[in-house]
Amino acid sequence: MSKQYTVAVLVGSLRKASINRKLALALADLAPPSLRLNIVEIGNLPLYNEDIDVDPAPDTYTEFRNEVKAADALLFVTPEYNRSVPAPMKNAIDVGSRPYGQSAFGDKPGAVLSASPGAVGGFGANHHLRQSLVFLNVPVLQQPEAYLGGAGSFFDEDGKLSDGVKPFLQKFIDAFAQWVEQHYKA
Repeated sequence: MSKQYTVAVLVGSLRKASINRKLALALADLAPPSLRLNIVEIGNLPLYNEDIDVDPAPDTYTEFRNEVKAADALLFVTPEYNRSVPAPMKNAIDVGSRPYGQSAFGDKPGAVLSASPGAVGGFGANHHLRQSLVFLNVPVLQQPEAYLGGAGSFFDEDGKLSDGVKPFLQKFIDAFAQWVEQHYKA
């Protein structure tokens, strides 16, 4: 049997009925056996402040960093706010990348999926996030690109994923599994 890779999933929306959280859970269901997706919560992280990131760092910082460090790969699922990532996602990146030289993200293969009820599908957030990931040395899946517009129609009233988007999500998660296998560094 091949290795099973643990994927830390960061969801940029904190809403209870978040489309992006639903998509993250759907991807976990569609993932091949080689991937185990775990959502790492980001909503409880205080805004990054170097003044409080001292020994000892806040417990929430330490727990978050440890969860990300323990993962083999990273998956970012986010909406777009003002042509960028939501504040909780940016804050999680800041917390995880500090203290300088001790980033929890480095060398972990990653992927970005953005979704929005609007037509553009979070294109701005997706690319803005990719810029940060380049700096953090996260090799990011190039294809298929995943900007999902019209995301309000992806789930029925019972939360079931529509058949219209399911084939693309399957293609995306399968490509990500191959990416992780090719770029994982033990």
